Amino acid sequence: MGTVTPRSVLRYETWTLQPDREPDAEPVLYAMQCAVDGETSPASEDFADPQDWVLRHCGQNPSHHTYREIITRPWRAWRRT
Repeated sequence: MGTVTPRSVLRYETWTLQPDREPDAEPVLYAMQCAVDGETSPASEDFADPQDWVLRHCGQNPSHHTYREIITRPWRAWRRT
């Protein structure tokens, strides 16, 4: 029986990455997270909803002043020919 040697074939390709703006793309979602206690607003397609959540959260927790914006944006990649 002969010796088997592994072989590899490398193929370099160019890929493109961009936000997915196709009609069937998932929606962009917005949320806010309190940096003090980690509580997070519900995600929404309308940024006004997480902003309202922050204002309610501040009202209920007067010492919570710092928040993080969380954006979930769909992206797509494809091989360029």
